[in-house]
Amino acid sequence: MNYVELSEKVKTLSTEVASFIREELLKVKSDDIVTKDHNSLVTYVDQTAERMIVKRLQELLPESTFITEEDTVEQGESEQVWIIDPLDGTTNFLQRIPHFAVSIALRVSGTMQIGVVFDVMREQCFSAVKGHGAFVNDTAIHVSQKTDISECMLATGFPYANNINFTPLINTLEHWMINARGIRRFGAAALDLCFVAAGRIDCYYESTLNIWDIAAGILIVEEAGGKVTDYFGKACDQSGYQTLASNGHIHQDVVNVLQEKFQA
Repeated sequence: MNYVELSEKVKTLSTEVASFIREELLKVKSDDIVTKDHNSLVTYVDQTAERMIVKRLQELLPESTFITEEDTVEQGESEQVWIIDPLDGTTNFLQRIPHFAVSIALRVSGTMQIGVVFDVMREQCFSAVKGHGAFVNDTAIHVSQKTDISECMLATGFPYANNINFTPLINTLEHWMINARGIRRFGAAALDLCFVAAGRIDCYYESTLNIWDIAAGILIVEEAGGKVTDYFGKACDQSGYQTLASNGHIHQDVVNVLQEKFQA
């Protein structure tokens, strides 16, 4: 299979879905919003976007299966699995904060081969094919070369669950506020990972995510020369339990801090 050619079709699809999402931005009403879980929201926009994606991908790879956020299609594992978040950053979308994305990944025999993340409002398409580098709108991107945490911009996210122990998270934030150039919380994991890949931020970490939040972004980071692990430097299992992505140069320094704070 030619994954480069397939990725071009996925990029075209993501562009079309992003256009639909932009058109709906000002149309969503409060009655259209459904609460799935604490601070986890969904609208007809998420669901329609997912159906659009699934329909096209089924045509491209009829034998493939799907893991999706909105469960609009039967979920299942196979040799070829599409992993989809039709609208990463739904809360931002509903608040009209222009930071949300379409995320599509293809995993083949356990290995991510294609990752596409479309920044809906900026109209920037981040993409990667394993072994072929990472791009934004066909321009190659690379992680930053910073080696000193004091010069680095980091990003994170906050878990939605009520039963989380927030003490390690708060203590880690305090450490970065004192020792790093800055810390940000943007609210869309797929884009946070792409921002690491493009060198806009130097590190991103978050826990209690889902595979559809990170699958495409992880491949994009790695193809841009970055590194992705869990908080303790071990291989990221892509479940979303712990995700740490960096430019690689500061990775161990960040691991040391997270290890200390999250073991306390």
